Order: sequence, then C-alpha cells, then structure tokens
Amino acid sequence: MPKITTLLTIFETTLSKTSLRRMAIVITAMLRSSGRVTMLGLSRWADKGGSYRTIQRFFHTALP
Repeated sequence: MPKITTLLTIFETTLSKTSLRRMAIVITAMLRSSGRVTMLGLSRWADKGGSYRTIQRFFHTALP
C-alpha cells in the first residue's frame, strides 16, 4: 500500500506544505479509526503531530 504522502503529491501545486501535512495526518487517522469519526477520535488515532488542535486547524482552513 503506498504512503498517503505519495498520493497527495498531486496537491503540491495548490496547497501549502502545512495543509498537505495536516491532510495526511487526518487521512491516516480516518483510515485507522473505527466507529464514530469525530475530531477528538481522529486526534486519538493520529500519529505524532496529530493533536486535537491540528485536526481543528485543518477543518477550519479553506482549501481551494
């Protein structure tokens, strides 16, 4: 299975590095989680750098 960051390279021209990193964290957490998907649940399933505040910032950011 390819890494999520490899699949997200198509967005490099439109998104900042910070947004790409946050998106990768959210996607991996979503794939790992079971049951209801909430921001708190995603932050628990996320790797290093996936705090509740990071998840909150990602969903608050307007993406093109």
